[in-house]
Amino acid sequence: MELKDLYRDVILDHNRVPRNFGRLDAADAHAEGHNPLCGDRLTLTLKLAGERIEDIRFEGHGCAISTASASLMTEAVKGKDRATIRGLFDRVHALLTEPGGGAAGAELGKLAALSGVREFPARVKCASLCWHTLNAALASSATPVTTELPDEAPSALGERLTEKR
Repeated sequence: MELKDLYRDVILDHNRVPRNFGRLDAADAHAEGHNPLCGDRLTLTLKLAGERIEDIRFEGHGCAISTASASLMTEAVKGKDRATIRGLFDRVHALLTEPGGGAAGAELGKLAALSGVREFPARVKCASLCWHTLNAALASSATPVTTELPDEAPSALGERLTEKR
């Protein structure tokens, strides 16, 4: 089995059986995201323990890439602190947008399955919606996230991930 096939299988699995799907009733933070081009809608709820995400859930509906990306992201960030999440955001952003993809290293784990999305520029927003929504939740932003409005530069988003609440 080729790596490309394995990555496709990971995406399909996380779409069919999304991990951390649902809402946290006692959430410390939440944010909503919307990709009007594709119709993806996402609500993230999270429980914080200091600088760490103790628990995180998502709900909503979207395309296979959006759902799989949110599922993969929630698994990757649970238990991590803001600085680690910022690093993950930067690496995933490079994976999705940079030519050559900022090579998917072992530190990305299953998130590397998103590397194929780069070949479909219209789908990058589907894969990155959950990450921008997470940033809004960590920043306690009440403004819904949308992929169709001018957004902050990726470096500014990463910096906000490490800001204290």
